Amino acid sequence: MSKVPPSYGDLGKAARDVFNKGFGFGLVKLDTKTKTTNGVEFSVNGTSNVDSGKTTANLETKYKWPEYGLTFVEKWHTDTTLNTEITIEDQLAKGLKLTFDTAYTPNTGKKSGKVKSAYKMDHFHSNVDVDFDFAGQTIHGAFVLAHEGWLAGYQVAFDTAKSKLLQNNFTLGYQADDFELHAFVKDTTNFGGSIFHKVNPNLDAGVQLNWVQNTNNTIFAIGAKYKIDKDSHFNAKVNNSSEIGLGFTNTIRPGVKLTLSTQIDAKRLNQGAHKLGLGIDMEA
Repeated sequence: MSKVPPSYGDLGKAARDVFNKGFGFGLVKLDTKTKTTNGVEFSVNGTSNVDSGKTTANLETKYKWPEYGLTFVEKWHTDTTLNTEITIEDQLAKGLKLTFDTAYTPNTGKKSGKVKSAYKMDHFHSNVDVDFDFAGQTIHGAFVLAHEGWLAGYQVAFDTAKSKLLQNNFTLGYQADDFELHAFVKDTTNFGGSIFHKVNPNLDAGVQLNWVQNTNNTIFAIGAKYKIDKDSHFNAKVNNSSEIGLGFTNTIRPGVKLTLSTQIDAKRLNQGAHKLGLGIDMEA
C-alpha cells in the first residue's frame, strides 16, 4: 500500500463509490470519450432529468505534455460557461501540483478564477485553494497525516472579505488493503462515518452513517457491489428511509457500457414514487 495518504476529499471514497457509482436515478446520461493520434482527448457528457425535462451537456478537451508535467483542459457548458485549466505537476518540486482555473460566462460577463495547489509526500498530503473574487478571496485548506494505516485530517475554508470561517471539518480513519474506516465531523454539527470492506475479489460492501445535530436527523445505509463476470456487475443499496437502489452495468462490446438503475420507495409501493435511470458510456 502506498505511503502517501489520499487527499482530504478522497477520504472514505471507496465506501462512497459503493453508494454512488452504478446509479443514476431519474436521469438519462450519455458519456463519450475519444482520443486523437496526437494525444488530444475529447469528452462529451449529456444529462437529461426525467422529472424536470432539463438537459445539460458539456464538451471537454484535454492535452497532456508529460515531459514538462503540463496538462491543458478546456470545458464548454450548455449554460455558456467556458472553463480553462492549466496544471503543472512535479516540475517546481517533487510532489507539488499547481492548477490555474478560470471561468467566463459570455451571457453575463461574469469572470472568476481559482488557484489550486496540492503537495504530497510519504505520510502527508495537503491542499490549498484560493478563489478569486472582486469582493474578496476565499481560502480553502486541508491536510491529511498518515501513520501505520491510521489517517487524520483537517479542512478549513475562510472568507477574507467577511473575515468569516466557512468550514471547520475534522476526520479520522484507518486504511488497510481490504478494509477502510472513516469518521468525520463537519462544522461541529454534522457527524458521520463509513466502512468499506472488500469481502472477496468479486464483492465490495459498504456502510454509511450520518447524523445532523440541528435537525436530529439520522441516515443509515448499507450497500454492495457484486462482480458477475469481467463484463458486468450488480449494485444494491438500502437506507433507513426504506429507499432501495438497484443497478446493473454491462459492457455490451469493447468501449460501450450500459447502466440501468432504479430506486424503489418501499414505503410507497403503490404511489408511483419510484425512479428509473439509464446511462451509456462510449469510449474509442
